[in-house]
Amino acid sequence: MHVLLLLLALALPVAAATPAAPEFFDVFPAQSNGVTRHRIPGVVVTPKGTVLAYCEARRNNSADWGEIEVHLRRSTDGGRTWDAPRQIAHRGPRIEGNPRKKQDGAREQTVNNPVAIVDRVTGAIEFVYCVNYARAFAMRSTDDGLTWSAPVEITASFEPFRKRYDWKVIATGPGHGLQLRSGRLVVPIWLAYGGVGDHKPSAAGTIYSDDHGRTWRAGDIAFPDEGDFGDPNETMITTRADGQVLLVARNVSKPNRKLVSVSADGATGWSTPRFHEQLLEPICMASIVAHPAQPGLQLYSAPHTVARDAAGREVPGGRGKRENLSIQLSRDDGVTWPVRRTLEAGLSAYSDLAVLPDGRILCLYEAGNDIRLARFSLDWVTGGP
Repeated sequence: MHVLLLLLALALPVAAATPAAPEFFDVFPAQSNGVTRHRIPGVVVTPKGTVLAYCEARRNNSADWGEIEVHLRRSTDGGRTWDAPRQIAHRGPRIEGNPRKKQDGAREQTVNNPVAIVDRVTGAIEFVYCVNYARAFAMRSTDDGLTWSAPVEITASFEPFRKRYDWKVIATGPGHGLQLRSGRLVVPIWLAYGGVGDHKPSAAGTIYSDDHGRTWRAGDIAFPDEGDFGDPNETMITTRADGQVLLVARNVSKPNRKLVSVSADGATGWSTPRFHEQLLEPICMASIVAHPAQPGLQLYSAPHTVARDAAGREVPGGRGKRENLSIQLSRDDGVTWPVRRTLEAGLSAYSDLAVLPDGRILCLYEAGNDIRLARFSLDWVTGGP
């Protein structure tokens, strides 16, 4: 009898294991550390496996302008536990003046759009950010984000863009930058050339460094503000298996889709931008990252929504709801995106992606008024409906 039962058991099909559900960790809760709201998340994983999560700490309200600092938290266990948040950017002489508030804003300092770049040649973390959307700075950590060098101003690297757009506003990222096979560091940027303090009209491109962050130079405009391309701005970046650089840009255009462009060197020769039908545009920052599991594998995060009227029809150039944060997967370097899973069905907005040494994926994102980290496997992305 025992032998018969054993033979029957061996003959039964073995059910595939269900991928583990994502784990969630509150990293920057609202109304914590003396901050009304944290916004604009960014995340990178250092060569030693340390996770660095950073964001804008908006002291008094949720506005883009105001008393804003950049705060950082470190995790040495893959995002499960975190050290205390620290203010890291622009702790030297203040640069005050909020053009949006002529009187009580005169003493405010807006430190905005933080971007970290992992240099896998030197092991350092380069970090760029802006102050008052008018000046740009860079600093460096050589000890996995424990300490940071004094900031060095790099605003001059934006001056060549004036040949095409006489900008009044500049912004790095947000999110993260990357390093190419050549060692070049690349950071997406956007600039606006309306009135002082206005965030539109806008265009987007990159700045880059070929000397490990000591100096920065302007690349070409990848997304001009012309024709069907309305106000390209917050842009994400990834490298393809063949070494090409892919940019995906937020915009305010009738198709309600992200703009994409590619370049061989991350600075020049950008292809004519095109709208990607599978990447919906609710007018919100998104993120993209290459996964090392196989060549051509890319992951993308964004609210999967568009503006619709009462009949359910898309509203051209409308603003979609910031909800239904989803993870999409491409196996052909972003040509097609056949896989999508909802990570956060409720209110969810800006996000940034990174990959741990063991292949698990991190998504640091705005969940309501908080910034939360989700940690999940590639199997979870591919194993769902």
